[in-house]
Amino acid sequence: MAIIATGCQNQKATKTLTSGIDINNFDTTARLQDDFYQYACGGWMKNNPLDAEHSRYGAFDALAEKGQENLRDIIDNVSQNENPEGSIAEKIAMFYNIGMDSVRLQEQGAAPLMPYLERINNINTKDDVWEALLEMHRRGSHVLFTVFGEADKDDAKMCIAWAYQSGLGLGDRDYYLTDDGNNVNIRKGYVDLMTKEFAMTGFDKMSGIEATKLAKMVMDFETRLAKAQNTRIENRNPQGTFNRFTVETASEMTPNINWKSYFETMGILDGMQSFSISQPKYIKEVNNVLGDTDVDVLKAYFAWNIINGAASYLSDDFIETQFDFYGRLLSGREENRPRWKRVTATVDDAMGEALGQLYVEKYFPAEAKARMEKLVQNLIVALGQRIDMAEWMTEVTKVNAHEKLATILVKIGYPDKWRDYSGLEIKDDSYLANVMRSNEFDMAYMFSKINKPVDRDEWHMTPQTVNAYYNPTTNEICFPAAILQPPFFNMEADEAANYGAIGVVIGHEMTHGFDDQGRQYDKDGNLNDWWTAEDAANFDKNKQALVEAFNNCIAVDDPELGLIHGNGELTLGENIADNGGLHVSYLAMHNAMAKGQVNKEKMDGFTPEQRFFLAYAAVWASNIRPKAALQLTQMDVHSLGRNRVNVALPQVTEFIEAFGIKEGDGMWLEPEKRVVLW
Repeated sequence: MAIIATGCQNQKATKTLTSGIDINNFDTTARLQDDFYQYACGGWMKNNPLDAEHSRYGAFDALAEKGQENLRDIIDNVSQNENPEGSIAEKIAMFYNIGMDSVRLQEQGAAPLMPYLERINNINTKDDVWEALLEMHRRGSHVLFTVFGEADKDDAKMCIAWAYQSGLGLGDRDYYLTDDGNNVNIRKGYVDLMTKEFAMTGFDKMSGIEATKLAKMVMDFETRLAKAQNTRIENRNPQGTFNRFTVETASEMTPNINWKSYFETMGILDGMQSFSISQPKYIKEVNNVLGDTDVDVLKAYFAWNIINGAASYLSDDFIETQFDFYGRLLSGREENRPRWKRVTATVDDAMGEALGQLYVEKYFPAEAKARMEKLVQNLIVALGQRIDMAEWMTEVTKVNAHEKLATILVKIGYPDKWRDYSGLEIKDDSYLANVMRSNEFDMAYMFSKINKPVDRDEWHMTPQTVNAYYNPTTNEICFPAAILQPPFFNMEADEAANYGAIGVVIGHEMTHGFDDQGRQYDKDGNLNDWWTAEDAANFDKNKQALVEAFNNCIAVDDPELGLIHGNGELTLGENIADNGGLHVSYLAMHNAMAKGQVNKEKMDGFTPEQRFFLAYAAVWASNIRPKAALQLTQMDVHSLGRNRVNVALPQVTEFIEAFGIKEGDGMWLEPEKRVVLW
């Protein structure tokens, strides 16, 4: 996830570096042995209170804000030039300027949306329904289900089509089916949102059905879909979500879904041998609803999907109505982001690599990539050592683990080749129309990869993205340029802090190749069991302790929302990666110390071991509203920042020893309960 200086440094040069620890981040009124997160991050939290715009604000968010300002500067510079007609620069400037033209947006109101709604209102038959679904899928509106290109799990060198559950306006089945937390109010608010926007667009008058009835029809229909969908935990099972079908066998199972027509329309029928249906049970229910649902219900559902997807690009009344639900009710935000941030994000979504190329030229120093490459190699060595140290693993599986580690593809900073946007059409007609054309351009690009070899050079994040990823089917780790800066990496800091921050991120991403999901893929990216039964049983036994630890931690404790615990099964993969990242990077730091690359003396009163863990905690400093914490706990595979510190660190014996934590302290965990996988 970021960058660190790893070259050999002499002692004199090391002494000129800072500790990398900002004591202003601390809350020294907290006892670190009882609440390390509060001690390490309490000062940061006090100095960075939530404003009305944010539901959460942390180290990641601060970098993302900085990145948006950088992109705005790039777009402003592009907009000031005389750009050649049809050039990338002209497209960026035109797209941004039309989104920023608030006067035109108010004048147009819902008008840019009307052709799409009129098309839906003209549906009369089930054949019309199918044709409308095809049109919507081409534009990236994933009604009922979605299809995307992904590696064949039996032959990861080839990209095949995958059909996946989709189509819920609330995003997750549990919002429809449980009364936990704020879900009852969310369902009521969602119906209110639909009622308002059906009336605002005039679709109630157009269809001859009252807005309240339309909203109820959609809510009942989406609830039916939700009941058939997998849970997020079920979808974490790679074996269970890979189910091979031919077009013929899929058509026999779901005769109301014309798969041949679908793939032919998307231009991918030729050369198709088979495809995967990730959730057959759900797709069977889609088949049922296409057969037994009244056309008026399907029209209302399609219309709502179009309205909901378009509202953010219309006049302010639509934007405010959307924000009132998705911003205030769901996450607790008080104010919407300023227009320039929203429009910048839209242009970034549409032309990410085009902006990324300009971003790298201006903001990413060449030496950063070289330093990062060295650091990653240091972490690979340390993970290899950790594999050898794993007492629970047999030698034969260790050999396979080393083979997989040795073949990891490393991507740092930016891609070697950039995406071609010459086929993207941007016009001076409406903001929404440009978004729709961009969506269709992206869908065509995605479909063009299917039934062809996987392009291992392709990036799945843009350089300006503050994040990192591991992809199991290509066995690759990727660290975009934007995350290679403080607090993740500080070129002015001693290496102990850098190993605690960016080093753990690198170890985290590498460990994903060996977490409960990633371990099921071999070195070539195929879904292939390379473990002995004994090793698999030992792994499962150890991982269960992490599940229980995060199930028992508190995610939300709020008078309105109640007491909500974490979800250890949903977040298991990320928690394993944190655990592995901490162990691997700590060992890499000690390897570097042996080479004189880390200052062994105290700096700002802290040993290198202590600086390592303080830097790790600083990455997760954040303030968050209770509603946002609840939303993330229900939807996100990552644990909340506080728990990524206070629940993760007691598992690490080196942390316990670094701060002299003893039995009876809040951060103490009995040695026999500490999880050591990698």
